Amino acid sequence: MSSASSSNDRPQSAGAFDIRNVIGALIGFYGVVLVIMGLVNNTAEEQAKTGGWNANLWVGIAMLLFGLAFVLWSRLRPVVVDPPKADADRRD
Repeated sequence: MSSASSSNDRPQSAGAFDIRNVIGALIGFYGVVLVIMGLVNNTAEEQAKTGGWNANLWVGIAMLLFGLAFVLWSRLRPVVVDPPKADADRRD
């Protein structure tokens, strides 16, 4: 009887290797870049291109929310990884 078997009773999740975390982080990063560009580079010429609204700012905010939704999704519904089979079950 070892204590290692009792610590492995808890299911393990994919964690950082979950693709939803990668997608959420990437979209969130681009969202941050667009928000910064919307705040810093908001000229009359830029607004004339988009019909008078700050496209970088609003699309950046939307991307931040979308990325946050992906990260929350992966936290609330994690992918459970199957435990490895015991050595006695393996055939060499």
